[in-house]
Amino acid sequence: MADIEALAARVRAASHLTGTFLLRSGRTSTEYFDKYLFEAEPALLADIVEAMAVHLPPNTDLLAGLELGGVPLATLLSARTGLPARFVRKKAKEYGTRRIAEGGEVEGRRIVLVEDVVTSGGAVLDATRVLREQGAVVEDVLCVIDRQEGGRERLAEIGLTLLPTLTRADLDAAR
Repeated sequence: MADIEALAARVRAASHLTGTFLLRSGRTSTEYFDKYLFEAEPALLADIVEAMAVHLPPNTDLLAGLELGGVPLATLLSARTGLPARFVRKKAKEYGTRRIAEGGEVEGRRIVLVEDVVTSGGAVLDATRVLREQGAVVEDVLCVIDRQEGGRERLAEIGLTLLPTLTRADLDAAR
């Protein structure tokens, strides 16, 4: 527990901002955890990925990082675990392969989604729908921060288990 408390304090110190912020969910918040600030620090990012790896389900075939913040996390987690990675765009690119999931096939593979911050779960829901349409088995989501604003519950409605490294409560306790 002390390790998680220390990690929460480091993540909070690196990324906690105050002001007025529009979230992806459409809600406004007076606090924001800027994932790019903790993802841009190599030592902190490595420690975050080490803590995330503990939650990785043993039957995982692939990691899938969601654009944009989930990509560096999935990349490092892939290097740490040896599991192949895929990268899920917000929308398919309009040229070249025109894929939404880059890096190889997903059909029939058990994929764990990798996300930075989950608030309402909207980006995860979108990615899950697309990957399942392509034949992937998606049941678990690793994230750095669960803001505890309904995302876990929304994900559970479609059979997803959220596996956060840190929660909003952890970050609040680290003040």
